Amino acid sequence: MYFIFGLIFGSFLNVLTYRLPLNESLVRPPSHCPSCSHRLSIVDLLPVGSYALLRGRCRYCGCKISWRYPAVELLTGLVFLLLGLKHQLQGALIPYLVLSSLLIVISFIDLDHFYIPDKLLLTGVVFWAGLRVFLPFITLRNAFLGATLGYAIMLLIYLGSRGGMGFGDVKLAALIGLYLGPAPVILTLLLSFVVGAVAGISLIALKIRGRKDMLPFGPFLALGAYISMVWGPVIIKWYTAMVGL
Repeated sequence: MYFIFGLIFGSFLNVLTYRLPLNESLVRPPSHCPSCSHRLSIVDLLPVGSYALLRGRCRYCGCKISWRYPAVELLTGLVFLLLGLKHQLQGALIPYLVLSSLLIVISFIDLDHFYIPDKLLLTGVVFWAGLRVFLPFITLRNAFLGATLGYAIMLLIYLGSRGGMGFGDVKLAALIGLYLGPAPVILTLLLSFVVGAVAGISLIALKIRGRKDMLPFGPFLALGAYISMVWGPVIIKWYTAMVGL
C-alpha cells in the first residue's frame, strides 16, 4: 500500500519539479506533453505503467518522454515503502513522508537549476507547524536544537566555502533539523558530506565532471536525511556503543 501510494504521489511530485522553477500554475494548464502540448488522458498519467506501455514516447507526437518521470515515481514509491515499514502508524510517519516528498522535489530542482526554492522550504515549515499540533512527533526543544545546529554548522561551511556552497543548503539543513532533531541532523550532515565526497571523486575519476565543476549539495542532504529517518537510531546506537558513550 505504501509503495502504490508513493507511486501515485510521485506523479504529483513530477508536476512540482517541472513547474515550480518555471513559476507555472500547478493546476493550469492540465498535464500535457512538453513537446506537442497535447493534453494527457488518465491512461497517459498512470504512474510508471504509462511510460512502459508507451515505450517512453508520447502517444500523440512520438517524442521521447524523459526517464525522469518514472524514476521520480519509483523513487517516491520506494521511499514511502521503507518509511512505512520502519515507522508503521507511529506519529513520525506522516511528518517524515512530508519531509521526504519535499526533499525529492528539492533534490531534482537543485540538480537541474542549482537552487533550492524558498517557497518549498517555507512550505516545509508550515507543514511542520500544522502537523505538530496533531502529532507531537518531536519536542519543541529538540526541534529548536536541530534547526539551530543544522543552520549553524552549514552556515560555517557556507562562509568557509567562498561560493562553493549555496545558502539554500544552509536553510535546507535547518529544515531537516526542525523535523529530525539534533542528533539526526548531525548524522545527516556527516552522511551527506561523506557521500558527496565519494560522488564528487567518482565523477572526476570517470571524467564526467571536472575539478572546478559545481555539484549541487541538496540531493546529498536529502539522502543523508532519508538514511537518518530510516536507519538513524540504529547508526547512532552503534556509534555510541563503539565509542563507549
